[in-house]
Amino acid sequence: MTYDSRAETLQHSQRVGELMVQLAKEILDRSTCHDRSKTEPPELDIFNEFTPKLKDTTYGSEEYKGYLAAMGDGLRHHYDHNRHHPEHFSDGVNGMTLVDLIEMLADWKAATERHADGNLGKSLVIQQSRFNLSAQLADILWNTATDAGWLTSAREKD
Repeated sequence: MTYDSRAETLQHSQRVGELMVQLAKEILDRSTCHDRSKTEPPELDIFNEFTPKLKDTTYGSEEYKGYLAAMGDGLRHHYDHNRHHPEHFSDGVNGMTLVDLIEMLADWKAATERHADGNLGKSLVIQQSRFNLSAQLADILWNTATDAGWLTSAREKD
């Protein structure tokens, strides 16, 4: 009798599905507790003061950077307790997982919606430089945002 690979293929397919569900569960768990540290001290007072100010600034501008610096310990606490921020890791994005990156990208998209002149495409260009993202990772983030419907224009390559 000749070998029939269907049983092994179906078993493999099921196992891949189980592993993907494991990661999907982690993403779902994070979606329900994202940024909760901002709702309690020591972050609450800082974010109460600076969120309205940040909303009216252009992301990446000198004014924006000045506000981040002024947020001091409150912002550092936020980064220390939220692994979807590259600042959480001593080696930045290189210390992150794929799940961290997914939450980070969703956070960046939602943040652009809070700014008067927010634009995810412009933000991704700034983030690539700010966090020293490789061209490959920047492309993956752009492709993911486009596939999710968060960006509607093609990426302009340098």
